[in-house]
Amino acid sequence: MPIKVQNDLPVKHVLESENIFVMDEARASSQHIRPLQIAILNLMPLKEATELNILRVLSNFPIQTEITFLKTASHQATHADASHLNKFYVTLDEVQNQRFDGLIITGAPVEKLEFEEVEYWEELTRIMDWSKTHVFSTFHICWGAQAGLYYHFGVQKHLLPQKLSGVYPHRVLHRRKMLMRGMDDVFFAPQSRYTGIDEQAVRSNPYLYVVADSEAAGSYLILACGSRQIFVTGHSEYDRYDLDKEYRRDLAKGLNPDIPVNYYPDDDPAKEPILSWRSSSNCTYTNWLNFVYQETPYDLDELEPVQQELYP
Repeated sequence: MPIKVQNDLPVKHVLESENIFVMDEARASSQHIRPLQIAILNLMPLKEATELNILRVLSNFPIQTEITFLKTASHQATHADASHLNKFYVTLDEVQNQRFDGLIITGAPVEKLEFEEVEYWEELTRIMDWSKTHVFSTFHICWGAQAGLYYHFGVQKHLLPQKLSGVYPHRVLHRRKMLMRGMDDVFFAPQSRYTGIDEQAVRSNPYLYVVADSEAAGSYLILACGSRQIFVTGHSEYDRYDLDKEYRRDLAKGLNPDIPVNYYPDDDPAKEPILSWRSSSNCTYTNWLNFVYQETPYDLDELEPVQQELYP
């Protein structure tokens, strides 16, 4: 959240130079406060586990936030209880006339398929098109980020030589961008994927802006359209045991997975995993919600369509 100070407080300029959001008296007096409207398109098979992970990282924001869970109509989830989905989830058709401050599109275990081969791809593209006129800022996660980069900007994905799995150090490239406020120079984030994106296509696109990356994992946090589209290639919302569950699941399937990097003490899966990314994850999501809170019109009917924007 921003801090409110007198307009002529001398340290105000120092705080602003450090990318700390400071609100002057004039702006504060004109602000109206209402609950944020956040939609979550949950494409993960274990719906309730993903709900819990995302709601945890959203819960640190002090403004009341109302959540709407979205599901696909063209694909019936096989790992989720139908009564749970019917009670707590809606489809695009049910909310297509509503507007939202933010939308989160999760990852999905379909990354080895071509995008057009995914059963619900056509519906997902409808949702992504709808988001450009009915959502202020959309936050894409892992495969959701790859899908968004492909659909909006033509960025291709490719199979990696082996699964990228573990907790990797990432570096902040552009500290003055809103999602990087309060972040350490180097922070950790989980990665769990078989595919990567075309890095050259991302770096050469003037409409895409990489603000954090990893030597091992590539671009991590990519902004577009004045931060109204955000693409995060990892899983900062994961809890302590998610990579452990994936590792043991793959072991049980006989896939002979590598031990997740920087995860178990002494690389010993018998030991409890180290949780090293929670603070940076909370910071990222809180920064996003703060950006949404500050920039979205109070009256969502005044929302302007998303427009591509050149980055320097």
